[in-house]
Amino acid sequence: MPESEALLKVDKLEVSFPNEGNFTTVVKGISYEVWPNEIVGIVGESGSGKSVSSLAILGLLSDNASVEGKISFQQKNILQNNKKAWEQLRGNEISMIFQEPMSSLNPSMKCGKQVVEVLQQHKKITKQEAKDEVIRLFEKVKLPRPSSIFSSYPHQISGGQKQRVMIAMAIACKPMLLIADEPTTALDVSVQKEILNLLKTLQQETQMSVLFISHDLEVVAKLCNRVLVMYQGKIVEQNTAKEIFENPKELYTKALIASRPSVKERVFPLPTVSDFLQNRVSSQPEMASERKKRHDEIYAKSPLLEVKSLVKSFTDQANWWSKKTEFRAVNNVNLRIYEGETLGLVGESGCGKSTLGNLILRLDQPNAGQVFYKGKDITQLKGEALRKLRREIQLIFQDPFSSLNPRIPVGEAIMEPMKVHQLYHSKQERKEKAMALLQRVGLEEFHFNRYPHEFSGGQRQRIGIARTIAVQPKIIVCDESVSALDISVQAQVLNLLNELKDDFGFTYLFISHDLAVVKYMADQLLVMKDGEIVERGEADAVYAQPQHDYTKMLLDAR
Repeated sequence: MPESEALLKVDKLEVSFPNEGNFTTVVKGISYEVWPNEIVGIVGESGSGKSVSSLAILGLLSDNASVEGKISFQQKNILQNNKKAWEQLRGNEISMIFQEPMSSLNPSMKCGKQVVEVLQQHKKITKQEAKDEVIRLFEKVKLPRPSSIFSSYPHQISGGQKQRVMIAMAIACKPMLLIADEPTTALDVSVQKEILNLLKTLQQETQMSVLFISHDLEVVAKLCNRVLVMYQGKIVEQNTAKEIFENPKELYTKALIASRPSVKERVFPLPTVSDFLQNRVSSQPEMASERKKRHDEIYAKSPLLEVKSLVKSFTDQANWWSKKTEFRAVNNVNLRIYEGETLGLVGESGCGKSTLGNLILRLDQPNAGQVFYKGKDITQLKGEALRKLRREIQLIFQDPFSSLNPRIPVGEAIMEPMKVHQLYHSKQERKEKAMALLQRVGLEEFHFNRYPHEFSGGQRQRIGIARTIAVQPKIIVCDESVSALDISVQAQVLNLLNELKDDFGFTYLFISHDLAVVKYMADQLLVMKDGEIVERGEADAVYAQPQHDYTKMLLDAR
């Protein structure tokens, strides 16, 4: 229950940034409180103002930002802080865990030293005392081999371990308020569960307050006491987590919840936020009889692609005098992909999913085994034959921004593979096809001459899809192609992939660690662990009655 005074009180906060001579307001007069010993969630799409408002609490906005209103921490308006007061506050009384630990940790400094720095900044302790405290903190956040990780660089530990180092750094000075900005977004479902359990345990032990920012509604529902829903810079609804998720009042909140693929039923198309807000939801559930009929048709044919006893090994050597060790990323894998099918492939980071995808794409060469496409072994193809195969089997990347050349307009990027594969007779014809593709993926012709940085994440993914389908492939490998997207944008892209499949007859290998998304998309489902397929079957059947303990663990971690 709230105590007599709120720990944090945000009152009519407004944040604006200069834009072509004027100011654009991105946070529009929001007000809320965080009470002692409370976990408050903030949910909303990218651009809703979640992160900007939290950065204002720590005084981390750029110098050109205009901030109005009041932010009171322990009854003091911290917006009036000078530089020294901010330095004393940050990391000491208010701490923050950032979304991407790799870019938040200094790659040139050992992990332990980075946490020691925080302690020595705020506490009068010796270097040895600080080291002892950091190792104790590493034990508290359940890092394996704390002394070893103390002396490791960030690139030498896993993503989940990096996030634990960030949490240790954030709680080092026993803050009263911890701001966690999307701290589990990039993590596997099992690692995500561990991090959430850790945050909850630490919060209960220290009774600190937590402001938890996320677009993952399931995570917020499990962790938070109260939830604020943000949309276009405003708080449109706030209530207990139970009320928000079981009895939402606002249309936007209902839209956010409905945009997430359901594990209970499969509806086509997925309703998007804009569908709800414009009252044009037309989704229909897929009937079991329809699904069975479609599967009977798909699996009556011969497989389009078949993988037999595929093996891919890598050698690892810790340093020049140590012995080389062999690591099997893909170990004796067999699978079939049928024309018109979406084959789902799930597993945690490091299980070999992407390596398997790369072998099928011939971006990597297997050590053993065969890949048959239309009955022909493609593992030995070279030269012109391999170039022709590249047109038939294409890839949609996880991060569309890094896969697009920032120096060329997106229209040129879509035309490029057409030119490489000698499609169409002239540049003008390729341009017309590129413009038609832009429209087909939900963009406009005038976007042709714009550059990647001028688009949102969802728009860039649409451009990436347009570029992939420009060469009219038969099989498309979707490698975590929606994992970095907001729920509503994710729904739009999943709908687009299904529409394109119907229109062009595509076949998908859909790789993801998001079980709900894979279940929604997949006909058959493969579960991968340590380079091996440990379970396979019809997607709904695997989800309803998993046979392997690893599959059960993945489902329990949701």
